[in-house]
Amino acid sequence: MLKSKKAEVIEQLTTSFANTTAVVICDYKGLTVSELEELRKSARAKDTSVQVVKNTLATIALNNAEMSGVEIKDTNIFIWSDDVINAAKIAADFAKDHDKFVIKAGYLDKEPADVAKIEAFAKLPGRDELLGMLAATWMAPVTNLAVGIDALRKKKEEEEA
Repeated sequence: MLKSKKAEVIEQLTTSFANTTAVVICDYKGLTVSELEELRKSARAKDTSVQVVKNTLATIALNNAEMSGVEIKDTNIFIWSDDVINAAKIAADFAKDHDKFVIKAGYLDKEPADVAKIEAFAKLPGRDELLGMLAATWMAPVTNLAVGIDALRKKKEEEEA
């Protein structure tokens, strides 16, 4: 790779990593091209990026984005997203179905994270699910009030009849 191309890749990755909240580093050695495309397709559906990057370039980009503390070695694929839970879920779900895909480490909110922490985030409900739960919680008092008023109306109608 030419020096200018390396600088371009580092700049692009630095920008991406600096503007994201989650980076998950995984080992993909032994996966087929079609399996990697399956990973990319599932990530794309959730606005998440997936890229295989040379370790030295990734290390420089992560350091430039003020993320350090995780040793990067062997073959790595990087998964990053603005949604911490999405990035963790994509990696964990893909690892369940593919034995050769292994989560190594990552960064969650710019802080180093181990495999256990990433898997814990993967078990949390997603943003849309959380918003649904919140909406249901907010709607419960209104629903109960409507049911109570309707019951009162029926009772008044029965008393008048």
